[in-house]
Amino acid sequence: MIRAVLFDLDETLFDHRAAVAHAATAWTRTLVPGHEPPAGVLALWLDLERRHLPAWHASECSFAEQRRRRLRDFCGRLRLPLPADLDAAYAEFLVHYETAWAAFPDAADTVDALSGRGLTLGVLTNGEPVQQEAKLRRIGLMDRLDPVLTPDALGGAFKPAPECYLAAAAKLGLRPTEILLVGDDRERDAIGPARVGMRGVWLDRHGTGHTGGPPTPPRITSLRELPALLT
Repeated sequence: MIRAVLFDLDETLFDHRAAVAHAATAWTRTLVPGHEPPAGVLALWLDLERRHLPAWHASECSFAEQRRRRLRDFCGRLRLPLPADLDAAYAEFLVHYETAWAAFPDAADTVDALSGRGLTLGVLTNGEPVQQEAKLRRIGLMDRLDPVLTPDALGGAFKPAPECYLAAAAKLGLRPTEILLVGDDRERDAIGPARVGMRGVWLDRHGTGHTGGPPTPPRITSLRELPALLT
């Protein structure tokens, strides 16, 4: 019996791609006035996230350092001048990023639909706690989702490490089999939790479909499909 539902945050409840698209474009225009960013600026930024965040996850560098590495590569790929102070430059990027913070239209509706079922509703995210909690406050979900579990609260374990899901279950005082995790990453949010007995649901917002690898647990294309899986 499912007693708790944990949501991933970025690209599940929170529209990270839209905020990044706005920020990367606006920041590039600020860095080089009159320069029009290329059409692939969003894809480049997201690719650099995928390349550099794992170094932080593996404790090979600090959270701030992986940001600096991303900016160096971003400017190098686009042949932009490298700011002298990368931390200050990233702070400017964040100003643009935060102005575009928004929830997906199905996020609040789904949380509301589940709130009367006696379930614990929370968040399990690989993000940094201060920023992730700020996102939830901005999109109006902080008071409706508790706990908000980040690696800081889970002994430094990141999805898809089994230790992450087991630590999350321990924080909730539940067995993994009593928890459902839903998120946009097939490995981290669907296949990974299933390895420890936790139920995973893949939110395939962009309709990419299964492209090989291990069998996928239930797949949905909108959070509004989630309540029906729990009936």
